Amino acid sequence: MTRDKSIDAFAKNLRGDLIQPGDRCYDTARQLYNGMIDRRPRLIARCADVADVITAIQFAREKELLLAVRGGGHNAGGLGSCDNGLVIDLSRLKDVRVDPIRNTARVAGGSTWGDVDHATHAFGLATPSGVFSTTGVGGLTLGGGLGYLTRRFGLTIDNLLEADIVLADGSLVTANADEYPDLFWAIRGGGGNFGVATSFLFRLHQVKSVTAGPTLWPLERAADVMRWYRDFITDAPEELNGLFAFLTVPPEPPFPEHLHLKPMCGVVWCHTGPEKDAETLFKPIRDFGPPALDGIQTMPYPALQGAFDSLYPTGLQWYWKADFFNELSEKAITLHIEHASRLPTRHSTMQLYPMGGMVSRVGRNDTAFSYRDATWAAVIVGVDPDPANRMQITTWANDYWKALHPHSAGGAYVNFMMDEEHDRVMQSYRDNYGRLAMVKAKYDPRNFFRVNQNIRPGDSTQNPKF
Repeated sequence: MTRDKSIDAFAKNLRGDLIQPGDRCYDTARQLYNGMIDRRPRLIARCADVADVITAIQFAREKELLLAVRGGGHNAGGLGSCDNGLVIDLSRLKDVRVDPIRNTARVAGGSTWGDVDHATHAFGLATPSGVFSTTGVGGLTLGGGLGYLTRRFGLTIDNLLEADIVLADGSLVTANADEYPDLFWAIRGGGGNFGVATSFLFRLHQVKSVTAGPTLWPLERAADVMRWYRDFITDAPEELNGLFAFLTVPPEPPFPEHLHLKPMCGVVWCHTGPEKDAETLFKPIRDFGPPALDGIQTMPYPALQGAFDSLYPTGLQWYWKADFFNELSEKAITLHIEHASRLPTRHSTMQLYPMGGMVSRVGRNDTAFSYRDATWAAVIVGVDPDPANRMQITTWANDYWKALHPHSAGGAYVNFMMDEEHDRVMQSYRDNYGRLAMVKAKYDPRNFFRVNQNIRPGDSTQNPKF
């Protein structure tokens, strides 16, 4: 499609910017967080308001353009963009309004979690999100939302009260427990399959400061650490969260020089309970080992959320593989150590996100997010700044995943998935997939929103048994 009058008219109808190939800002505007993925959209509509989103959807539908929706841009598979289509870029829709009386926050669809934490922290409040402040609110929420507050307060979707959604026909609806309840069920875990979320209303919780930080152990102690962690975190009070990881220690502060570039295993802790209880809770952690690094300290919650942002800037090469796990067997621990001892680059990692707690108190069919009974969500991530190492990090992640997958629960957290086969999407929704396909057929019968972990409208494979 060449530049024509319809594009000029489209641009004039936008309050925001319409960016095309050849424009000075085009390469910057199309850049994705995952530098491994290079997409060249025909048009990028940097929307300034909801009216712009409606206008962009109508234009894409009329011109039969492939459509992608970009919020924070962190999507592992680069599904916030597309080749030769139209990208709706929500990055200008940034606004967070906190109601400290009702303990809620209304968040615009282009906001990041750093925007949310900045606004809510002033009132001593927070809602569950991820582990990077640069992550977009929209993508993380619609996929489920795992992070430091998960065990105590649930997934992000468990704290979602309503969302404004622009549907495929260009209409704007508000989905909550009373209005469009089927759509509200579906967007809580079903990803961006049903429309463009332009705002979210979240429940907030009393979280001001946390006792948090990493404890690291030498890699040769990894088997003992994993066994201890497996037993400790599943029985720990819900106000204590601990994300396990294999990693290479970054060669920069605050990590001490004698540990720089050493392969290690560790846990990033977050305690949201009273500070007076922290010493008792952390005593067995400090007694185990003791750790080679003890970085646990009291800090503002946003400081924890942004602590690792600088280690993973935009543009690195990323390759993700993921699974849910119900247990960490001795065989699985052996396989983890075998593959984690060969981290291909210093940015590469494997992480276990603990679930349980409040997550498991919601029924597996109460929201689209099915794996309420899982104990961990695991992600294997090959990362490096150099495109020449793409094959190295991809091969390592795939080999690791293939070894561990037989020990998994079957599906994966969709926010940790690349652009994968449809069967993998179905596995990740289990018996919720059939209902999701029916909701999709109702609100997006032509699969207009398909640049995502796609749910096919009215898919004949109903309620697969996984």
